[in-house]
Amino acid sequence: MTDVQTERDVVDVLMTDHREVEAIFVELESRQGTPEHRRRLADVVIAELVRHSVAEEAHVYPAARKALPDGDQLAEHEISEHADAERTMKELESLDPSEPRFDELLTKLTATIRHHVREEESDLFPRLRAACAREELVELAGKVEAAKKSAPTRPHPAAPDHPPANKLLAPGTGLVDRMRDALGGRPTSMRELREKS
Repeated sequence: MTDVQTERDVVDVLMTDHREVEAIFVELESRQGTPEHRRRLADVVIAELVRHSVAEEAHVYPAARKALPDGDQLAEHEISEHADAERTMKELESLDPSEPRFDELLTKLTATIRHHVREEESDLFPRLRAACAREELVELAGKVEAAKKSAPTRPHPAAPDHPPANKLLAPGTGLVDRMRDALGGRPTSMRELREKS
């Protein structure tokens, strides 16, 4: 049996996601590489962000609602920011990197996500760690990791973003997305991108 004190908690998991997304944003902002490489990087960052958002909406925000006195308002604010980002990702998803709108939307998405990350890391995450037992945070980490494995990899702005509907529908949508990704050769992680390059 592993020691709960040494296991990663949900904040560790989500902050690792944040660092991975930031590294992709930095590479995209450099505007280096072929248009095809930039398209694949954008596909990876979209997939990472969608999985992350779905997992937070299914598990982290319900925990915040329960644990924090202003959890409902906080969760709704975070979900609203996810929805804004998802609409931008939906538009970005269909653009060729040579189109001027590609970089405009990428700049908008990057700013939105960086703002969201700053808020989560400076407010939500410390407050969750203070309000929840370590065991609960470690259990949430497992739930978030499991949710990311079955989550969609493409933006679906009209999909439900509150439990229980999002927990019921996300795995089916995720399955369809992963089939589309496989058939189209679309990378959804940096590991896949390196393997396909």
